[in-house]
Amino acid sequence: MIKKIFNHKLLTNSNPSRTVASAAFLITVAGLASRMLGLLRDRFLASSFGAGDTLDVYYAAFRIPDLIYNLLILGALSAAFIPVFTGLISKNENKDAWKLANGLMNLAIFSIIAFSLIFCIFAPFLMRIITPGFSPEKLEKVVAFTRIMFLSPLFLGISGIFGGILTSFKRFFIYSLAPIFYNIGIIIGVLVFVKFWGPIGLAWGVVLGAFLHMVIQYPAARDLGYRHSWQSIKCFKDKNIRRVLKLMVPRTLGIAINQINLLVITIFASMLASGSLAIFNFAQNLQSVPLGIFGISFSIAVFPTLSSFFAKKDNDNFVNSFSQVFRQILFFVIPLSVFIILLRAQLVRVILGAGKFDWEDTTLTFQCLGILAASLFAQSLIPLLARSFYAMHDTKTPFYVAIFSEFLNIITVILLIGKVQILSLAIAFSLSSVVQMILLLFILRTKFENLDDRKIFRSVSVIALASFLGGIGIQLGKHLASDFVDMDTFLGVFSQLSFAALLGGIIFIGTCYALKSQEFLDFKHSISRRIFRAKKDIIEDTSEVSGI
Repeated sequence: MIKKIFNHKLLTNSNPSRTVASAAFLITVAGLASRMLGLLRDRFLASSFGAGDTLDVYYAAFRIPDLIYNLLILGALSAAFIPVFTGLISKNENKDAWKLANGLMNLAIFSIIAFSLIFCIFAPFLMRIITPGFSPEKLEKVVAFTRIMFLSPLFLGISGIFGGILTSFKRFFIYSLAPIFYNIGIIIGVLVFVKFWGPIGLAWGVVLGAFLHMVIQYPAARDLGYRHSWQSIKCFKDKNIRRVLKLMVPRTLGIAINQINLLVITIFASMLASGSLAIFNFAQNLQSVPLGIFGISFSIAVFPTLSSFFAKKDNDNFVNSFSQVFRQILFFVIPLSVFIILLRAQLVRVILGAGKFDWEDTTLTFQCLGILAASLFAQSLIPLLARSFYAMHDTKTPFYVAIFSEFLNIITVILLIGKVQILSLAIAFSLSSVVQMILLLFILRTKFENLDDRKIFRSVSVIALASFLGGIGIQLGKHLASDFVDMDTFLGVFSQLSFAALLGGIIFIGTCYALKSQEFLDFKHSISRRIFRAKKDIIEDTSEVSGI
């Protein structure tokens, strides 16, 4: 019976998500699953190898393949393809829309293959520049890892086009599953490939993850109408492709700035103690969980909506949508930042503290984590702010702001690295993120008469107060739990973490309820509606299948 209901639902309910809230909910749930798998992946990596040479090599090997993907694909998708493709679909110009998607797919495949081959040949020279502090033996391993990982940009590039199509049609469910399969591939690399091929199996795990990322999205894109056909250079004659290429140039340059940031981190980390690059990446991955679940997910969900409102010159709804998502992001991220900062040692020990990941690794990681989490609110708002400009076909402003922020980042690292070593990277990253967010928000504010300022200010004030009181609850919970559990055991640390987080969460929710936080009420009503709708759908489907 359950199988019948599921199949019936699958066949009859083909409508995509119609609201930002439902889209964000789908992406958030899938994002949560992906991030949990990501933490599990990091635990396997940390326990198997510790913060040492192998993981330094592993993370350094991502730099050039990621650079290719981000410059050639991500810029086109986030700033150009989705707004242009969405505009064509909304005007019922489907033939031109699919012609655009196919042409961009061909350009992506040819360009990624060409650049990957070139970079693959010159990998030894490039990696000497990126990792100047690595020993010859370590450098040789980085080159081997990098050459294998050059397969991943091709799969991710194709998958990126599929994802752009799904996002434009607001088919967020399958789109949200792709990162889950990416992490599954990497975990298979850690648990299976490494046993047969040694550490190089980590690189093949990344390739498998990228392949799964692509495969999971293809059927849905094909179902929507995508059909691939090979085209020659004539695709450049298409006005929409030229429009995408024109729009993506500033965005690509902006992404290049962010990639420079990662390269700077890699260069400086390679000159510090062994394991420094791994420690920074572990800390960044931990604090990226709320960033990915809320900051990025909500921004992705609202992007087609903002693009549509701008195309219709509907400024009121544009501002309302922006304000709502802005406040929703902060409602989740600010308390989670407090949670991470106050429980950073417990988090790192519970999630990563196993096997070869010793106490020294733990200490450096939670110190970096605390600094990074302090700017989590800014990091989470930057994707929304940037996409607000992209929706208005303005890709230059985020680029100029990114340049200034990266300049500040590099200067800060240079000034501090001799004094605080690996922590300088975290401090510089956080400082530049806050400055970037402030500048983007200020400039966006000048483009509208009002950004719903009063609602935003009130909401932030309530959220900040509730988070502060929740933080007091966390501190109290930590002290109470430490009197009853053995803090030298995993169970003791986990118990303290859970009790303190639960107490802090109850106080935060209670404060939001007492102060009638609009974001809390919206979230509560949204959950209630979903539960009611789920029950109603099950009853209706059961009745239809049984013939009632």
